[in-house]
Amino acid sequence: MSWNNVCTLNDIVPNGARCALIDGEQVAIFRIQRHDTEQLFAVSNFDPFSKANVISRGLVGSVADALVVASPIYKEHFNLETGQCIEDDSVQLKTWAVQLVGQQVQVATKALEAA
Repeated sequence: MSWNNVCTLNDIVPNGARCALIDGEQVAIFRIQRHDTEQLFAVSNFDPFSKANVISRGLVGSVADALVVASPIYKEHFNLETGQCIEDDSVQLKTWAVQLVGQQVQVATKALEAA
C-alpha cells in the first residue's frame, strides 16, 4: 500500500476534520478523541445527498455506539469507520486507510473496497 503525507496531527483540531485531495478525490480526514483514545478516519468528502463536497465540515458524534459524522446540509449520519449511511443503508461513502507516522498523518493512495 502506498501512502500520501497529508498534514501533521496538530493541523487537525480534536474532533474536527481536514480535507485533502488524494488521487483526484476529496477526502475528509477526521481526528476523533474519545475517552483516553484518539483515532483517525478518512472518508469521501462528497455528500451523495446534496451532491456537494462538505462532509469534512460536518459535526461528529455517535449513534448507537458508532462514531459518525452528520452531513452539514441534510444531516444524514455516516459511520466514520465504514462510511455506511445510518438513515439509508443503500448509501455508503468511500473510506481510506489512514495512519499516523510520528506526527505525520498519512492517507492511502487508493480507497478501501466496500464491505
